[in-house]
Amino acid sequence: MSRTSTIVDTDPDTAAESVDDSVTTAQSSDTRPRASFVSVALSRGRTAGQSSISVKTMLVSLLIVAVVVACGIFGWLLHDKSNELDAVHVASTDTAHAEQVAIDYATAAADMNFQDLASWRARLTKGTSPELSTRLMQAATSMEQIITPLQWVSTAKPIAAKVRSQNNGVYTVDCFVSVLTKNSQAPDGIQSTATYQLTLDSHNQWTITDIGGIGALAGAPAPR
Repeated sequence: MSRTSTIVDTDPDTAAESVDDSVTTAQSSDTRPRASFVSVALSRGRTAGQSSISVKTMLVSLLIVAVVVACGIFGWLLHDKSNELDAVHVASTDTAHAEQVAIDYATAAADMNFQDLASWRARLTKGTSPELSTRLMQAATSMEQIITPLQWVSTAKPIAAKVRSQNNGVYTVDCFVSVLTKNSQAPDGIQSTATYQLTLDSHNQWTITDIGGIGALAGAPAPR
């Protein structure tokens, strides 16, 4: 009956090399999964970082667009408001100018002296339309027949002027003038308030186109 013999290598160097090879193989096996895990983690980290940067970029872009839009809206509102203020300012300026032209004319027209009727006629027709000038000169000629014999002298001071209405640049203004009238029948003078209603055309250099209360031009109270 045969016997099988198992020979065990007991060489110390050979055994050590076998052990080292086993350890290296085990370490290599452990390292490969770890390296793979690190690679995946790094890849995911880069992807997450890129996604974060993309989101930040998008948010910054949206913020810039929002700011630009807001600035545009604010600029439009400011421009619109500026136009409104300009329109209000122009309307206020034109109203004040109409009132000033009207009160200046009324005061000058009510100031007269029988010894210098030529100057009075010039003030009476200054700044008026040709049609109105003709009417005023006709009225002045009739009034002079009374003014001269009575030695009429009137001095006038402005009281107030107020725009009654405005239509497409045509202003109607009420004027009030304080008039002190002296004549041969009232040497001490008579104080009265003359009232006028003037129509001015702003499109035609603020020409006066109509006057109500022409009777007051000689210093007598006009109908109210």
